[in-house]
Amino acid sequence: MSGLVLAIDTATPAVTAGVVRRDGLEVLAEQVTIDARAHAERLTPNIVEALRLADVPASALDAVVVGCGPGPFTGLRVGMATAAAFAHALGVPVRGICSLDAIAAGTTGDVLVVTDARRREVYWARYRDGVRFDGPAVNAAVDVPPGAEAVAGSPEHTALFDLPRLAPAYPSAAGLVGAVADWFSEPDPLVPLYLRRPDAKPPAAPR
Repeated sequence: MSGLVLAIDTATPAVTAGVVRRDGLEVLAEQVTIDARAHAERLTPNIVEALRLADVPASALDAVVVGCGPGPFTGLRVGMATAAAFAHALGVPVRGICSLDAIAAGTTGDVLVVTDARRREVYWARYRDGVRFDGPAVNAAVDVPPGAEAVAGSPEHTALFDLPRLAPAYPSAAGLVGAVADWFSEPDPLVPLYLRRPDAKPPAAPR
């Protein structure tokens, strides 16, 4: 086995695709586009470019890892459907992880991770040495339980907290792969972490 993993995340404005060597978390190539409205347009080109830059054929991949949120309905659907399609075509497993776990991977101490949930709210989770012990959840910033020593995540939302800010802002390819706890068991089905109903609603039935 080559130990090569395709890592994908579309749970935040960052449209991320990377090729990572699982052992040692060596990032061979990574393509990131920061655009909350370009998930569908940029994900496949970013995957293709990451494979090209890594000089790795898709057939050499052993697994696909995808961030399952929390995040907006449309973004998660694009990333998870693409990851499932690649894995199915290649005959390799696809593993889903919490996208906040990918931001927290490699952090130390008691860290709060936050991303944009819109509606003046944040998605959040708490970590101790990179291991989640609370969340994920969605709240207004003032309602997030206090006590963390530092905060990581999207810059405009970490600014809402009076805490030292850490560098990780969005899920990275290395963080996605590093957040996988078990590479050898049968992967669980992909389940999106929406945490609340989508903004779009079906039209009401005519009376």
